Amino acid sequence: MLPRSLAAALLLSLPAAAAAPATKDPWWSLLPIPPPTPLPANPVDHFIRAALAPTPPAPPADPRTLIRRLSYDLTGLPPSHAETADFISAFNTNPDAATAALADRLLASPQYGERWARHWLDAVHYGDTHGYDKDQPRPNAWPYRDYVIRALNSDKPYARFVSEQLAGDALFPDSRDGIEALGFISAGPWDLIGHAEVPEDKTDGKIARHLDRDDMVTNAMSTFTSLTVHCAQCHDHKFDPVSAEDYYSLQAVFAAVDRADRPYDSDPATAATRRALTSEESSLKSREANLIAPALPRGADSLAALDKLIADSRQPAASLAAQAGFHATISDSQASPKWVQIDLARPTAFTTTILHPCHDDFAGIGDGFGFPPRFKVEASNDPDFKQDVVTIADHSAADFPNPKITAVSFNSKTTARFVRVTATTLAHRQKDYIFALAELEILDAAGHNLAAGAPVSSLDSVEAAPRWRRSNLTDRWYPGADAAALAAPPASIANLEKARLLIVESLIGPAAAAELTTTRSRLAELTAQLNTLPPPSRVYCGTVHHGSGTFTGTGPNGGEPRPIHVLSRGDVRRPGPPATPGAILAVKSLPGRFSIPPDAPEGARRAALANWITDPANPLTWRSIVNRVWQHHFGRGLVDTPGDFGRMGGLPSHPALLDWLAADFRDHGGSLKRLHRILVTSHTYRQSSSHFNPDAASSDPENRLLWRMNRRKLEAEAVRDSLLAVSGLLNPAMGGPAFQDFVVLHPEHSPHYEYQLADLANPALHRRSIYRFLVRSKPQPWMATLDCADPSLLVDRRTQTITPLQALAQLNNQLTFVASSHFASTLDSLPGSLSDKIREAFLRTLQRDPSPDELATTAAYAKTHGLANTCRVLLNLNEFNFAD
Repeated sequence: MLPRSLAAALLLSLPAAAAAPATKDPWWSLLPIPPPTPLPANPVDHFIRAALAPTPPAPPADPRTLIRRLSYDLTGLPPSHAETADFISAFNTNPDAATAALADRLLASPQYGERWARHWLDAVHYGDTHGYDKDQPRPNAWPYRDYVIRALNSDKPYARFVSEQLAGDALFPDSRDGIEALGFISAGPWDLIGHAEVPEDKTDGKIARHLDRDDMVTNAMSTFTSLTVHCAQCHDHKFDPVSAEDYYSLQAVFAAVDRADRPYDSDPATAATRRALTSEESSLKSREANLIAPALPRGADSLAALDKLIADSRQPAASLAAQAGFHATISDSQASPKWVQIDLARPTAFTTTILHPCHDDFAGIGDGFGFPPRFKVEASNDPDFKQDVVTIADHSAADFPNPKITAVSFNSKTTARFVRVTATTLAHRQKDYIFALAELEILDAAGHNLAAGAPVSSLDSVEAAPRWRRSNLTDRWYPGADAAALAAPPASIANLEKARLLIVESLIGPAAAAELTTTRSRLAELTAQLNTLPPPSRVYCGTVHHGSGTFTGTGPNGGEPRPIHVLSRGDVRRPGPPATPGAILAVKSLPGRFSIPPDAPEGARRAALANWITDPANPLTWRSIVNRVWQHHFGRGLVDTPGDFGRMGGLPSHPALLDWLAADFRDHGGSLKRLHRILVTSHTYRQSSSHFNPDAASSDPENRLLWRMNRRKLEAEAVRDSLLAVSGLLNPAMGGPAFQDFVVLHPEHSPHYEYQLADLANPALHRRSIYRFLVRSKPQPWMATLDCADPSLLVDRRTQTITPLQALAQLNNQLTFVASSHFASTLDSLPGSLSDKIREAFLRTLQRDPSPDELATTAAYAKTHGLANTCRVLLNLNEFNFAD
């Protein structure tokens, strides 16, 4: 897959592709699913053996192999020796009953959800960082991961599972799951620079947001329907019946959605209390605003200044230090003048103007970050600086030495309302140019800072709170300032609020002032009650922006859907006709466009898409999920392209079986656990993988007809978790923030995730791999070597390789040393001879006794190299790393 930045460039540069519309013939995946017919036996065996005949199936796997296969498939962990012995005993009495009971036990275990959540998170490209250049962490992404685990363990009906992830806040507004599930929308990579540092009305900003919506559309349609609709963003799909109008109708569904941390209450009672209090609070604030409204035209300047001072005074000292200052938008030309100015509210006499440089470690710049080499400082009573302009300082003719962290002061005895700093030449950053200032102070003759809290305007700016925003220029904070001294005591805040109230009361009259006092008294009571509630939880998810300036990464849409147009050749500079919310027209049993009232909340669009996808008449949805589940049990889907059911994807090997399972799954409430039971209790699943039939191998070398079971290499997570489980180190704690098996260096901009610095003996790092913090830009080296999924990509099917490097990495990985040492210590603590301890090691790792030759060879090795190295060898055996 191309990097998004390169893809964006190609969208704007490639010539129009020759039109080659997809054929109109019905495609198998779009045809209705026929109703399932009653079958005399397990449906898997019925259809598989009918296609396989006259070739006989392989004989059944032995019970030890079967319990390992089932345990890894359903929980991702090996069975214990005791569990294996019990199953073998039951299996020898009644194989069918023993297998069914084992499947039920494993499906009921909490580890089932942990195992199958990993498959789901692969498909939706979940990660704990943004990706792209800066790859900043997402500390609140994990509630979505926990939601998936919880939903799978509770066997949540699949239609509800899908709907919550697309529109849980709209369809199930009072539920915790309805909010946490929205992490699906934001699961993929996000371009911090393209959103936070580039205005939405600029071309690059439009491209960033177009690609962001494309990620949402692609994730939804690929995951839930196995269609590649994103191929239609430049022209009608060349192979499948998906038009460009279809694609942009899907983009319109997500037109209001951005990505951010969303507050919510995980406790239903707390959520209900907060809703009631905030509802009353909202009503009272509306009343307060109506009472104050008559005063605003006459007291706007004074009230605005006091509001800013009050807000700044309430700001914690620690948060001030996080504010770097003002930052103009990035330019690719050094000769692109940028300006920023402050408004003193009225013509005011002042004597000194001080520019405070920024400090920022980006690109190793540090002190003096963004300070312009050429600039001028001017004052005027005209906000446009077209007349009566007084020059305070002019350094536009020659380069001014970078002051680093030293304030630059100018004498400026004048009277003016506006003070402007213009960067006539921008500062060089890396491959671009910038203008940044930490603070602008305007001092009167007594040394008072007249600019504190003053309104700031600029040609443009990066609004990435709290570090960069216009208001930071007059917040009194700059490198070297005493943050604690800037924090006003409560008495000062009370005085400011009293002054504000007096101004308002003098302007609205005594009757309204009395009502205002009563209203504010009740508001204070509500605030006190709200403050007694537990702080809300937060989840990084798809949400909408209702505020301004502090919601990183959004444009000024105010929570309203942005206008979406069909783009000519996918070029944001060439918008065509407007697009209305919808899906695709190719599913003939369902409307392809949604009937949504113009005044409906934005969530209605996502709810309509959720209802379209989960409609029983939508054949794509039910075939898609059944095929995904089949793939993870048999090693290959009935359709071997699980993310593409179009003409460029594979054809089903057993179409009647796929349709029977899809219809049965849909008609039985979308129960995933029921589907698992059908598959894993079949004789097809229980076949041996080691049986060899020369005739079958010749006619079906890829085993598409399943004449035997497929032997499968364990995924990276299953290997790691098994290593911890067998050694006795596995920490079974479920849920909560991810553990970080790395140390973060330089977290300010582009964090360096250093895995080699982590202490892998730390028990906090011994949780299951599903709880590992997933970094997009720098994967964990050992896990990557074992073909771990790339969280930047939609991974429907993992790459499977077998290389010498994998064996070397597993043998010499630091976690293997830690686990082997602990494993050996545990064995050493047991009574008995060395041979007894080796037998115990075999039972724990392979669930069987060693053969006499194995015992002799291993004992000789242990005497020479020690028990810890012996454990390392056992943990690196093929038998340990494969499910037969």
